[in-house]
Amino acid sequence: MTYLLGIDVSTTATKALLIDDTGEVVAVAATAYDFDTPRPLWSEQDPALWWNGAVRSIRAVLDQAAIDPKAIAGIGLTGQMHGLVLLDEHGAVLRPALLWNDQRTGRQCDEIRRRLTREHLIQITGNDALTGFTAPKILWVREEEPEVYARIRHILLPKDYVRYRLTGSLATDRAGAAGTLLLDIRTRDWSDEVLDALEIPRAWLPPTHEGPEITGTISDEAARATGLAPGIPVVAGGGDQAAQAVGVGAVQEGVVALTLGTSGVVFASAREPFIEPQGRLHAFCHAVPGRWHLMGVMLSAAGSLRWYRDTLAPGIGFDDLLAPAANLPAGSEGLLFLPYLTGERTPHPDPLARGAFVGLTVRHTQPHLTRAVLEGVAFGLNDSFRLMQEAGLPRPEQVRVSGGGARSPLWRQILANVLDAELVTVNTTEGAAYGAALLAGVGGGVWPNVDAACDATVRITGSTAVQPDVAAAYAPFYETYRALYPALKPAFDRLGTR
Repeated sequence: MTYLLGIDVSTTATKALLIDDTGEVVAVAATAYDFDTPRPLWSEQDPALWWNGAVRSIRAVLDQAAIDPKAIAGIGLTGQMHGLVLLDEHGAVLRPALLWNDQRTGRQCDEIRRRLTREHLIQITGNDALTGFTAPKILWVREEEPEVYARIRHILLPKDYVRYRLTGSLATDRAGAAGTLLLDIRTRDWSDEVLDALEIPRAWLPPTHEGPEITGTISDEAARATGLAPGIPVVAGGGDQAAQAVGVGAVQEGVVALTLGTSGVVFASAREPFIEPQGRLHAFCHAVPGRWHLMGVMLSAAGSLRWYRDTLAPGIGFDDLLAPAANLPAGSEGLLFLPYLTGERTPHPDPLARGAFVGLTVRHTQPHLTRAVLEGVAFGLNDSFRLMQEAGLPRPEQVRVSGGGARSPLWRQILANVLDAELVTVNTTEGAAYGAALLAGVGGGVWPNVDAACDATVRITGSTAVQPDVAAAYAPFYETYRALYPALKPAFDRLGTR
């Protein structure tokens, strides 16, 4: 039997996933780690954590599966997007990586807009300059750490650093590259105009590849470290959200993927670049060759629930915490929650946005607070659905939901009612790592293309239907929710400078 390996370099762990050529999961292992917040709004991570995590997780799945490593036909990579990894001329890491949720680069974003104009930047890259993206991080290093900047010879994304350690090759995928703010999404390659305007040498950037394209093979050194066989092909893969979409089969127009992880993502595939003129939605290349996607991102989705549990209900399991909230009416009896705990991206690209409970009274109990968190995240995700329809995308034929938060039947029902759309679950629950393995299967010749890979492996396992009366009851609460950010923004701005 032929096997495929997907590796997911996330913010909190590196996962290795082994599947066979029917799509069945054979073994899974993850190695957890932390990230650092040396100052308010900063978020950094040592790239050595990713490599060490990859080594341990790969060895673990090989031990679990007890297979001959030579039976692995391909390896796909995915992981956190937008992070900045800087290497010197010898391939050594110059400083901790600046991560996707790092918010220090507001001034650099303003400089990028000044040099290119906001409108022109959006037309080239599909995106406005946001603090999470890679380009403003490069400018920050140039301005704040010139001694580091002078030694840069290579710029990589997090998963591509693991690729470099596995193969010795410098390469990236076009879905991930689109999240740097340096890619022309129409040509699907680096934009000389943006690079010239920002004075970033093109030679520092790796070649770009479509998701299933082979970018290198496992080196002898990496084989000794991981237990893999030398020469196994490694494909480009995709940024975590594009790979996640492949993993749940969201590769065709009309099928929307909703990810309810630490962050929340609404992902819609397209056969051509689809740019929201104001840049409130992200327009990226897909991991599927020749396709694109439109995406809305909220920074604290299931992360909001974890913060709430850890802070206000420590020691209580999520199932026990959520159960009493199921008995409350839509709208939590007038209590709303803003999930902007780490700033926000869609529809408010504002690193200073803050979380809030609004409407608290002595009537409210812990179950009210719990339900308000679930509903606030659903309202935030609905903002992205609204923007996509306003931008001209048709209502989705199907919403495929995944991520840790999607395990909750209560949360799925709230989402279906707030979004006014049927939610379905699929048999593949390993998300981005599974998508990376499917891309490896295409590159390794197991399937002729990504559509065929998804058709062969992804099946619907359940659905959550809209409850029309409850959906109607949510409408006025959602409109009140939408009014809260504009009303509170002056306070957020004042508090953000403290």
